[in-house]
Amino acid sequence: MENRDAGSVEHDETTDEVDDQFRALMEGLRTTIPGVMVMFSFLLVVPFQSQFVELSTLNSIVYYLAFGSAASSSILLIAPSVHQRVRAPIDGIRRRSISHVMVATRLAIVGTSLFMVTIASVVYLVSAILGGDLFAGIATAVAVVLAAWAWFYLPLVSFRDRSDGSD
Repeated sequence: MENRDAGSVEHDETTDEVDDQFRALMEGLRTTIPGVMVMFSFLLVVPFQSQFVELSTLNSIVYYLAFGSAASSSILLIAPSVHQRVRAPIDGIRRRSISHVMVATRLAIVGTSLFMVTIASVVYLVSAILGGDLFAGIATAVAVVLAAWAWFYLPLVSFRDRSDGSD
C-alpha cells in the first residue's frame, strides 16, 4: 500500500507541474490577447471609412491579409482558455498530460506568428498610405525584424541553456 501512495504522490506532483505550466501559458496569453484584439478591432472599422474604397489593389490585398491573420491569431490565442473552460465541467480544470500543454503552446506560437503577420501588414498599409511603397517596405522590414528578434530569436537563441553555465 505504501508503493501505491508513493505513486499517487508522484502522479499528483506531475499533474501539479503540468497544471502550473498551463497556468503560466495562460498568464502569458492574458498579456498578448488584448493587443491582438485591439488590432483586430481597428481592422474591423477600417472598411467603413470613406477612404477605404480608394485603396489600391495591393493595399486591399494587404488589408485582407492583416484582417485574416488577426482573426486567425485571435482564434488560436484564445483556444487554450476555451480548452480550459470546455474541460472543466467534464473532468475538472487540471491537465493530466503534458501533451495538452504542448498543444496549447503550439497554438500560442502559431497565433503569435500570425499576429506578427498582422503587425507587418498593418505597418505596410499605414506606411504605404502615408509615405509610399519604398517607405512602407522599409518600415515593414524593420517591424518584422524587430518582432522576430524580440519574440523568437531572444528566447530560442539568447536564452537557451548553455553547458558552460554562463548567461
